[in-house]
Amino acid sequence: MANELRFDGKVVIITGAGNGLGRSHALLFGSRGAKVVVNDLGGGHTGGGKSSAAADKVVEEIKALGGEAVANYDSVEDGAKIVQSALDHFKRVDVVINNAGILRDVSFAKMTEEDWDLIYRVHVLGAFRVTHAAWPHLRDQGYGRVIVTASAAGIYGNFGQANYSLAKLGLVGFAQTLALEGAKKNVHVNAIAPIAGSRMTETILPKELIDALKPEYVTPLVAWLCHEDCSENGGLYEVGGGFFGKLRWERTKGKTFRVGRSITPETLKQSWDDVVSFEKADHPANVNESMAPILTNVQAGPSRGGNEFIDVDLALGAELPPVESSYNERDVAIYALGVGATGKDPLDSKELQLVYELHGDGFHALPTFGVAPALSAFLSLAKEGKQGPGLNYGFDRVLHSEQYTEIKRPLPTHAKLVHKGRIKDIFDKGKAALVVTEIKSYDENGEELIVNELTTFVRGAGGFGGPRGTSSEANTPPERAPDAVVTEKVPENQALLYRLSGDWNPLHADPNFAKAFGFDRPILHGLCTFGYVGRHVIRAFAPGGDPRYFRSIKVRFAESVFPGETLVTEMWKGEVSEADRAKGIAQKIIFHCKVQERDKVVISRAAIELFEQIPQPLPKAKPAPAASAEAPAAASSSAAPTSADVFTGISKHIEKNPELAAKVKTVFRFVLTNPASSWTLDLKNGAGAVAAGTEGNADCTLELADLDFMDMCTGKADPQKLYFGGKLKISGNVMASQKLEFLKKLDPNLVLDAARARAGGGSAPAQASNGAAPAAAPAEAAPAAAAPPAKPSEAAGIFDKLNALIAKNRSLVDEVGAVLQFQIQEPGGAWVVDLKNGAGAVKSGTDASATTTLTLTDADLVALVKGTEQAPSLFQRGRLRVDGDLRAAQKLGFLKQLG
Repeated sequence: MANELRFDGKVVIITGAGNGLGRSHALLFGSRGAKVVVNDLGGGHTGGGKSSAAADKVVEEIKALGGEAVANYDSVEDGAKIVQSALDHFKRVDVVINNAGILRDVSFAKMTEEDWDLIYRVHVLGAFRVTHAAWPHLRDQGYGRVIVTASAAGIYGNFGQANYSLAKLGLVGFAQTLALEGAKKNVHVNAIAPIAGSRMTETILPKELIDALKPEYVTPLVAWLCHEDCSENGGLYEVGGGFFGKLRWERTKGKTFRVGRSITPETLKQSWDDVVSFEKADHPANVNESMAPILTNVQAGPSRGGNEFIDVDLALGAELPPVESSYNERDVAIYALGVGATGKDPLDSKELQLVYELHGDGFHALPTFGVAPALSAFLSLAKEGKQGPGLNYGFDRVLHSEQYTEIKRPLPTHAKLVHKGRIKDIFDKGKAALVVTEIKSYDENGEELIVNELTTFVRGAGGFGGPRGTSSEANTPPERAPDAVVTEKVPENQALLYRLSGDWNPLHADPNFAKAFGFDRPILHGLCTFGYVGRHVIRAFAPGGDPRYFRSIKVRFAESVFPGETLVTEMWKGEVSEADRAKGIAQKIIFHCKVQERDKVVISRAAIELFEQIPQPLPKAKPAPAASAEAPAAASSSAAPTSADVFTGISKHIEKNPELAAKVKTVFRFVLTNPASSWTLDLKNGAGAVAAGTEGNADCTLELADLDFMDMCTGKADPQKLYFGGKLKISGNVMASQKLEFLKKLDPNLVLDAARARAGGGSAPAQASNGAAPAAAPAEAAPAAAAPPAKPSEAAGIFDKLNALIAKNRSLVDEVGAVLQFQIQEPGGAWVVDLKNGAGAVKSGTDASATTTLTLTDADLVALVKGTEQAPSLFQRGRLRVDGDLRAAQKLGFLKQLG
């Protein structure tokens, strides 16, 4: 066989090789060029007796096949002697197969200490002593393969084999640890759990099954795992009867209680389904991954408390699934009718503007409509049984307590929206809890349009020891006559009309349902009253009664309203602070609303803010014009920041905050790769310092790729995900790494200043408020000096060649998987290299959807093609600017194929 896996020159030790599996292993290795040490004590399957016959016979069989072998009759408890036999005869050892074993099957009640000890000594102690004697030789020569023989009894347990099961599972842990320790020296260790017909299994399996379970069905796996081409390490495999399979651990996602939370047996019983359900599971492959949920829980801080209705640790800050919805002019008109528009006078022109889409003066959405799409969207989630994590109460326990709605600009009369919600706050009110849900609604352009905060009063969910929240007296009406009063009777059928806007709670329509909750008849929706008072304030105080001046409304629902009752809204002009005026707020109207018939306040502590000017939609950014040979692109005035610039920025931050060292009390070391650099961040001694290199001792060392470090600093990468994904290695005081939180407060301009200084451009201008890199200031007009003739561009020819290369080598699309925008300078030009879609292509110009934009000079592009420069080096020196996905810049090696 031309591609036969051979072991020529390799020395293989196989224990228990006189019969069964060991014999099968020995014959195969011997037939494929290995020099085999055939070890067998020659005893019975229960550990008694001794004989050289079994080992001698196998040696003769190997020699008959043309192989080399030597017999060894030592007990595996004398493992050093077995290894020495290999060294004496063959001068080395390459493979150790721990196969020797015995059985002492007996139920635990009848088991003797001798039964227990003998199994341990042969299986566990024997494997240790043989492997331990061979280990230094395998490490020193930089190559080795070790197999331990486990069993299904160890993995799953088996009646009458408590001693054997313990030994076999112990060998699995033994192998996995040695796999970790030997990996750097190319010493691989794996475990097999075989089922085969042998002297050991004939006592527990029927004869017809034993006849089918040939040892020869196990040996191919052992041979492959021991071959130098095999990279498997630390694996556990079940094998037998023609089946080969790898095992892994599976663990339920489980239930996590934050540190400090009171955990009782009753608490655990209540959460038991979460503990044992494998519907959500993970597969930890090492100790770090195993500890991930524990470390994450510790880093999350102490518990905020909770009870059977609300788990504050799970709920607070949790994000709800995004929901899409749309509305049109019909929905806007029905809402306005639902909150009383035109109810008094169908001919009122201002009111008609809220319900009639063909009104000559324009059709406007009532701004309080901003609550309807968001509430309807999340009520649809509730219909599907979807609720925020940790919230375990039904509608029977809740009341809508407060509502805040903010409109960023006048609502369009039709729109498609995406609503994103989160649990913003949870307050403990003793016998009840307040849950504040924030919902932000975005239009089709991704522009934030509406912000809603719904405060829900949850009966019986308090008493968990959480914060009570503020007891603010904000929006309390002054002790004087109101500046305006509006009185309006609510029609008897108003609740039935309002529910058409999406609030389907039967409390507002079904008489029997209302009586079950203690009401004589269905009550009016609180948000219907909310819409009424919004109309009242707009009509009384907005310029010209125009609803587009509306900015926000905040109310507290104090009492229920019944259809047919009369609402009295009393309003006062409030003071507007300088800070609010800076936001464009011109008026703040304080108000409350009462039911005239019962003289009850139904909405209290309420306020509406009105803009000074009607806000306009934000202008859409125009795409930058493409650079061309006729109109060269302007060179960037600032270099892209590097990791060195980040550490320079950290140094400046420490200089400005000398108290940091006293707070952090830790020396950190950063070891970066690709490109390699090392940095020491001393926040323990003196006033703190940053230095390149690895001088002195560090309390905590962090090792990661330079690109991952930059992503971590810019917020693109989560440090915890990097750590648990194996991309960030932390040694020393692992918990000290949490003290690096101060880096989040690092002023980005300190890093930009460092980058600009490195590029020779002096200090960087202040960064834009939206976080974008500062734009270059336009150069002042000046007489043009005579310039030498421009060097002709080579970029056009390079991209022509690249287009031809892509046509020939379609695999580039799979390898790169990105759309690259090249902005070439000196002389200028722009090209788009699509190595993501279809068969790939190159075209001149720009593409706003490009994955990555690379800005560099024509000369540096030529250097990349010729291989005289590398992209990471150009990036580090500020000669290659990368915007977008930095990882794509690491895949520019294909350019060398054009040289």
